[in-house]
Amino acid sequence: MRKSLLTSTFAAFLALTGGALAEAPPEVLTGDFGGAGSSSPFDFAASGSKAARNAEPEEAGAKVIGGEVAADGAWPWQVALVVAGQPVSPDTQFCGGSLVLDTWVLTAAHCVHMADDQGEWFDVDPKAISILVGTNKLDGTGDVVPVEKIIKHPSYLGTQFDYDIALIKLARAPTVPYKTIEVPDANFSQVLNQPGVTTIVTGWGLQNGGKLSPELRQAQIQMLDRNLCNTAMMEARADEAAKGFSYAAQVFGLREEDAYAVWDELVAKAPMPLSENMICSGTFEGGKTSCNGDSGGPLVVPLEDGSYIQAGIVSWGLSASSGKGCEETATFSAYTNIANFVPWLNEVIQSAP
Repeated sequence: MRKSLLTSTFAAFLALTGGALAEAPPEVLTGDFGGAGSSSPFDFAASGSKAARNAEPEEAGAKVIGGEVAADGAWPWQVALVVAGQPVSPDTQFCGGSLVLDTWVLTAAHCVHMADDQGEWFDVDPKAISILVGTNKLDGTGDVVPVEKIIKHPSYLGTQFDYDIALIKLARAPTVPYKTIEVPDANFSQVLNQPGVTTIVTGWGLQNGGKLSPELRQAQIQMLDRNLCNTAMMEARADEAAKGFSYAAQVFGLREEDAYAVWDELVAKAPMPLSENMICSGTFEGGKTSCNGDSGGPLVVPLEDGSYIQAGIVSWGLSASSGKGCEETATFSAYTNIANFVPWLNEVIQSAP
């Protein structure tokens, strides 16, 4: 009985502490963060030593709830994943991505590996999606590029967000102006682990109040200590998990002392929500992070030379409690740590025909 209780409640505990798809509002500073990135084909070794290691101080009243619309031409590596064969609109855009090479898009694995109405997991058919390039508006402008192939990381499981990374091979190069974005090598991870590093997240995701954005939005946030994010997330879900466990213990008729022992074992075995393949970015004050629809999009770090490097991929965050989109009080989101996957990225791209 003790083992069955542990097994049944462990899954529930993981669900409670593991988070949900990124659900927090894109609240943005009013500064102009637009600009061109730089990249070379197969140059996955940008130097982390150039990264800006300290966030600029925020001006009082500078942040705007709901996010700031990005300037036309800003973030020219940003792309949107849209439903193929339908007019481009906020309703047909479901994820973001970034151009890392002329015909390669980086995105989150959960954007291309989904569950159907029966809970069965499936890989998205490349013919079912297109990639919108060269525009910051979901209004029919830009180039809608067909997809040739989708490759998600082989270790990704739909039931969790570890290894949440995928590559999309375009059927052709875009015909509109665009730029690609560099990704870091493993040495850059030392920079990412330093709290206070300035980061910028972009996307068309849900705004506060649950409305989809027809225009690309931008938010300046900062790297946060992963251990602190893990602690905060575990605490945020602990009460809810304890209630579920208490109910299960009653159903199984467990004695109080045995219930405490099982709970202690359960907590000890529960993995931290953010693995080493994830980075944490946001603000502990809340209200500035990514949201539904931003998934798969880039988290970039500004470099001293004026260019940018993509450090993360929007993966997941705290669930909304209001049912109206993203929580204004949400503090951070988890992003796939790209530096850990550079060997895999190179292998996939270089082995492609």
